[in-house]
Formats: sequence, C-alpha cells, structure tokens
Amino acid sequence: EPAGARRAAFCRLEHVVPWVLHGAHWEAGDLAGDGATGDASGVCSECDQPLGDTAVTLRRHRGEHRIADAFCGVDHLRAWAQAGGRWA
Repeated sequence: EPAGARRAAFCRLEHVVPWVLHGAHWEAGDLAGDGATGDASGVCSECDQPLGDTAVTLRRHRGEHRIADAFCGVDHLRAWAQAGGRWA
C-alpha cells in the first residue's frame, strides 16, 4: 500500500468489507482536526502492534461524536469490520 494521507468515506461499517474486496479506492487528504475520540493512539485496533506508514484511520460519526480506530493496513480494517467492529 502507498504511504501518505488518504481517506475514504462510508455511511455504514458493513460497507468496509465490499470496499476492500473491490480494490480500496482512496481520495487524497486526511481527517485531522475533526475532533475524533477513540483508539487511534498509535497502535492497530486489530492486532495491537505499532502503526507504520500505511496506517488506516477509521472515523465514524454518531450524531455529534467522532469515534476513531486505527489499523496497520486495509487487511486489518477488513478483519476488524468483519468481526463486528469495536463492540463485537
């Protein structure tokens, strides 16, 4: 995966898996400064290993709240989403 600021938007968590299977298309840019809270603390939410240059941050919107999770890469994001996400 290429390093750098990338983003993708989803209206539902279950849309992550088909997106990954169809090639994980990105837009340039990041989501810095959106006030997200959660576990985007420098370790992968799937494997608890430190994040590298190809990290993926997922920010979900719940009303006024922004919830963040970070992953080593797209494969860990897919595995996490297939397992039901944060509260599985």
